[in-house]
Amino acid sequence: MNILEWAFGKRMTPAERLRKNQRLLDKAIREIDQQKVKLERQEKQLIGQIKQSAQKGQMGAAKIQAKDLVRTRRYIEKFYGLKSNLQKISLRLQTHRTNEQMMQAMKGATMALGSMNRTMNLPALQRIAMEFERENDIMEQRQEMMDDAIDDAMDVGVEEEGDEVVEQVLEEIGVDLNQSLGETPTGLQSDKVPEHRVAQAIGGPSGGGDSADDDLQARLDSLRK
Repeated sequence: MNILEWAFGKRMTPAERLRKNQRLLDKAIREIDQQKVKLERQEKQLIGQIKQSAQKGQMGAAKIQAKDLVRTRRYIEKFYGLKSNLQKISLRLQTHRTNEQMMQAMKGATMALGSMNRTMNLPALQRIAMEFERENDIMEQRQEMMDDAIDDAMDVGVEEEGDEVVEQVLEEIGVDLNQSLGETPTGLQSDKVPEHRVAQAIGGPSGGGDSADDDLQARLDSLRK
């Protein structure tokens, strides 16, 4: 506890301490960078002065300036080392601060999960799931009933259209259905056709023989199926 904390009775939290130390480190790094820039500028000036002294033949002055250049470069190296150490400390503080934030977030999440678990009513949840399953079954049954009703409505007139198609096909192949099956009107409603009844082409029987009659009878049987 520092003097201000002791005088005013205010204690800083760990997070506040981390932020304060982080700001101090950032300030120190900026100051080191400023001093390093000044020394690098001074280094360039000394190099120029050494060249001028050597060109004028002032070797004594050149040696003194060379010593200043060596000391300047050593200070620059020291500032690089100081900056590196401060950056290491800053990274450690940042890592610690991140861990602290993560811990606080996990603490809050744990409390929220605990609160949700305490307020969750498992029997009510199971009851809701059962009701949902029951209502879903009812909906599926009603959907099946609607589909069946639609299919039945769409099938109206299909039988009549099928008969028209059969008659049209028979006309295309040149068969008079009424003439060939006139004596047996129930033959169109039965799958069995009397063996002694043979459909005849329009214009009377032809001389094609039994094979032609059998072929025509097979076509009629396939159209009625």
